Amino acid sequence: MGLDITVMIADRSWLAQVPPRERIPRLRDAWYADETGLWDHEALTGEEGWTWPQGPNGSLFAVYEFLHTLGSFKAHFWAGQRWERVRGRVDPLLRAELDALLRGLFWDGPDGEAQHTDTAFFGEDGSGVLLARSPESVRELAATWDRALPHLDRMRGPFAEHAAVPDGWVHDFDAFVDLLTQWGHVLTEAVRRGWCVVGLSE
Repeated sequence: MGLDITVMIADRSWLAQVPPRERIPRLRDAWYADETGLWDHEALTGEEGWTWPQGPNGSLFAVYEFLHTLGSFKAHFWAGQRWERVRGRVDPLLRAELDALLRGLFWDGPDGEAQHTDTAFFGEDGSGVLLARSPESVRELAATWDRALPHLDRMRGPFAEHAAVPDGWVHDFDAFVDLLTQWGHVLTEAVRRGWCVVGLSE
């Protein structure tokens, strides 16, 4: 079995009721609670991949299900790999925007040292934490996405030439953009609510 990822958005004020190092455990405990209904295999997924829990914490967080990934982190990993193969062929402004966006979400960056957790809000990285962004960081990432989105098609040709593969995860430009667009949905909804974004691997 490979690495998985569950992406959630969560109410900042609810998490802030406990010290930073207890915020991820608080979200994890709420997510695992039986009363959420999230562990019912017949639970319905809402519009654009969102699932809202039931129970007392139902208004405090939501889970986003990425299409065509089966909950695997592999799609996100390979999106980062495809980006590394094409980024040198992309104009500098778009490259800077996508570097910032992907480094902030799941890509380790060209030096392999990108940090995906806002430790001032969440404390040091905990076990199974792939991503933990405060509302301030989420706003910055969403603004980066909004700036990059209108220009993505300019990299269709370079992607097809340098990053596309016959099959596998994120094998072509459309799959790459589709995954990023889903991240855009996550960021946009979190910004609209002033919430955090968290990605856990269990």
